[in-house]
Amino acid sequence: MAKNYVRFSKKNRIEWGLVANERIQSLECGNLSTAELLEFVQKKKKVTGKKWIDVSEVSILSPITAPCQIICQGANYRQHLIESGLDPDDKNYNLFFTKSDASLFAPFGEIVRPSHVKLLDYEIELGLVFGKGFDSPLDPTSKNLEEYVAAFFMANDVSARDVQLPQLQWYKGKSYRTFCPVGPYLSVLEKGDFARYESLELNLTVNGEVRQKDRASNLVFKPLETIVELSRFCNISPGDILLTGTPSGCALRAPGKLIQALGGFLSEKKKWELFVNGQSKRTQYLKEGDVIRSTIRTSDGTIDLGEQILRVAIEER
Repeated sequence: MAKNYVRFSKKNRIEWGLVANERIQSLECGNLSTAELLEFVQKKKKVTGKKWIDVSEVSILSPITAPCQIICQGANYRQHLIESGLDPDDKNYNLFFTKSDASLFAPFGEIVRPSHVKLLDYEIELGLVFGKGFDSPLDPTSKNLEEYVAAFFMANDVSARDVQLPQLQWYKGKSYRTFCPVGPYLSVLEKGDFARYESLELNLTVNGEVRQKDRASNLVFKPLETIVELSRFCNISPGDILLTGTPSGCALRAPGKLIQALGGFLSEKKKWELFVNGQSKRTQYLKEGDVIRSTIRTSDGTIDLGEQILRVAIEER
């Protein structure tokens, strides 16, 4: 069964630990990178004789460490395609983009909205950590593709929509610092665990209101076919990550077909000005003080990626 690990800070010392029943068994391995931690637990196999610590005694950090590649899939749940103004039956390509690893952030604390951003959005996502790298195309018929994935984790692909879309700046609009909260758990997989990703249930609330709820079984492009496609154009190293897409329920809503058609007669500046003004009327966009809680787990709890609790703050000028 998958084992959950956390990266934490106590008395200005960063460590990793194995989690069980709200307690942490310190590995006493030091501040290893994610890739180094995966190698460490693979060699150790069993943690024995280490100190136990209550979770309340430490600060939980991001279990994903920089430097790493953050590769993302866009519009990868059917209902999310529809709310994005796309026809799921017409989509025949896997949409990829990246985030800066400067956006990596802890699963608890404050997401900081830059002062110039008006449309701050949330996106819960299942994340995969690569334990093996590749630098050439993989065989799609291989029986061992799942061996490239060493762990699962939870992420929030926070997005500044009024930067991402009007400026056509996906990388910039999704990469501000704190825009990729991850964890709390790095769920390191054992044989047979990978196949259980389809049973994972994703849930995100804002101020107690359910905004996103779906199962990973509803991913359009599945992880293994995505890994094969990535291998055709991308080199991967251990510790790099893949965010597999977000369910429906984001604050963003695409304008209707008529409005989109009329937009074709406007200048780019005017079109996007109207877009931002229209989106600004949606109360679902994140505001200062909003509390975001999210979980990803199987219904029987055999795989549980923990819970994120985040509050929105505004950047001080």
